[in-house]
Amino acid sequence: MKTTYNMLNQKIKEQGYRMTKQRAIVLEELAKSKDHPRADEIYHLVRQRLPKISFGTVYRNLKTLKDLGLIQELNYGKKFSRFDANLEPHHHFVCLRCGKVYDVNPQPADKMCQKVAENIGFEVASFRLEFYGYCNAQERKAAEAEMNN
Repeated sequence: MKTTYNMLNQKIKEQGYRMTKQRAIVLEELAKSKDHPRADEIYHLVRQRLPKISFGTVYRNLKTLKDLGLIQELNYGKKFSRFDANLEPHHHFVCLRCGKVYDVNPQPADKMCQKVAENIGFEVASFRLEFYGYCNAQERKAAEAEMNN
């Protein structure tokens, strides 16, 4: 983590910013999370370590980290965005029942992207692929609830 922190600190400095304590903790909490939290969820995680931090400070730091290319924002319309510190190529599965977002292996989609590029004759610079459905955890809970009724 120390090496990663040093690399991130250098990248932030190169772009004219400082690695503040608040910014570092926002990034650490997001990096620990695997469930693509919303800004308010990150705020609650950060508040456990910095009780006096405001939601505005957390949100501004998320925006700065996104602008610096250190995290990505997954925008789901006017309702909310989720944030992801995983910058490795990957796609997402969104549960329509609980709203959780899960990482998906990129390899099958990458082959599809290559075929699309070949078919239309354009160069695809990037793409975002999302699958929508129902996660198993929610199906199990629903089945258990039905059995108990």
